[in-house]
Amino acid sequence: MESEQNKPHQRRKRYKGTHPRRYEEKYKELAPEQYPETVAKVIKKGSTPVGMHLSIMVNEIISFLEIKPGQIGLDATLGYGGHTEAMLGCLEKKGHLYALDADPLELAKTKKRLQNLGYDEDILTTINTNFETIDEVAKDAGKFDFILADLGVSSMQIDNPERGFSYKKEGPLDLRLNPLKGTSAAQRLQELDEDELTGMLLENADEPYAELIAKKVMLEIRKGTKIDTTTKLAEIIAAALARIKVPDKEEAIKKSCQRTFQALRIDVNSEYEVLHNFLEKLPHVLAPGGRVAILTFHSGEDRLVKKSFKKYKKEGLYRDVADEVIRPSKEECLQNGRARSTKMRWAIRD
Repeated sequence: MESEQNKPHQRRKRYKGTHPRRYEEKYKELAPEQYPETVAKVIKKGSTPVGMHLSIMVNEIISFLEIKPGQIGLDATLGYGGHTEAMLGCLEKKGHLYALDADPLELAKTKKRLQNLGYDEDILTTINTNFETIDEVAKDAGKFDFILADLGVSSMQIDNPERGFSYKKEGPLDLRLNPLKGTSAAQRLQELDEDELTGMLLENADEPYAELIAKKVMLEIRKGTKIDTTTKLAEIIAAALARIKVPDKEEAIKKSCQRTFQALRIDVNSEYEVLHNFLEKLPHVLAPGGRVAILTFHSGEDRLVKKSFKKYKKEGLYRDVADEVIRPSKEECLQNGRARSTKMRWAIRD
C-alpha cells in the first residue's frame, strides 16, 4: 500500500473565473477559516460569510451568565460554536461545558474546529442530540450553573443548498436539522390536506396569504406536480400570489417564501414541541442560582419562552426573569443582518 507520504499531491481543480457557481466547488465557502482576508471583507460589508455563522449577542450573553472557572455549563445548540468558544474562554480550562446539536454533520465540523483551538474532551463534551433531552444529559453531567439556547438556524445550514433551508437556491426540499432522521419537507407536503397546511402557515409563521398558498400547493399536488425542490415550492408560492394587489408585490412574495419555509421547518423538526419539552425540564436541571439565556427569532418561540419563565417564577422555581426582551445593538444588526429579529430572555434559578 502506498504510504500517505509518497502519494502524489492532488491539486485543487481549477475553475473559470473567480466565483464557482456550484456550492460543492466553492472552496472558500467550504473552508472559510483558510481565507481570513476574504472573511474579513465579507463581514465588513455587513454580510455573513458562506460556510460560517456569526454568533449573535455574545457580549450580552457572557455578561448575563457571569461564568466562573470551575463551573458546569451547557450550550444547548452548538451550531458553529461561537457562543461555545466564548463560554469556554470564561471557564479558563477549569470546569466543563456540554454542547448539544441535532445536526450530526455540522456538529462534527464544529467539534474539530474547537479541538484545533485547544478545547478537547477534558473541558468540552459534544453530544449529537436534540436539546429536549437535557434531563438525560444532566444525569451524567449533574445540574448546570449556566445554560444557553440559541434557537436560530445556523447560517451554514441556510447557505448550503443541499440542506434545502432557503428558497433562494436550487436544492432538495428537505429542511431537516438532522438529515438522517425523520420526514423531509417534500414528504410532509404530501401528507397534509389544505386545511392542515393553512393552519401550519398561520400558526408557525403568521402567513397572511396562508389560504392562497395552501390552495395552490394542494392543487399542484393533485395535478401530480412534484414539489421536491426549494425553487419549485418558491415558484408555486409566486404563482399563488400573482394576483394580490400590494404596492411591492415582489417583496410580498419574498416574505411569503421566507415565512412558508419557516413554517415547514418548524413542522418538520417539531420545533415547538421540542422547545416546550426543553422549557418544562429547564428549571429542574439548573443548579441553585443557575442562569439561563435563550435567543429566539420569531414571535411563536418568544411567546413560549416568556410564558414558561413567568409560570416557573410564579411557582418559585425561578428567582428572577427578564421583564423585557433584550435586543442586539444597532451596530451588531448593521454588521450582521441575521441578528435583526433576535430577542434574548433570561431567568435565574432560585
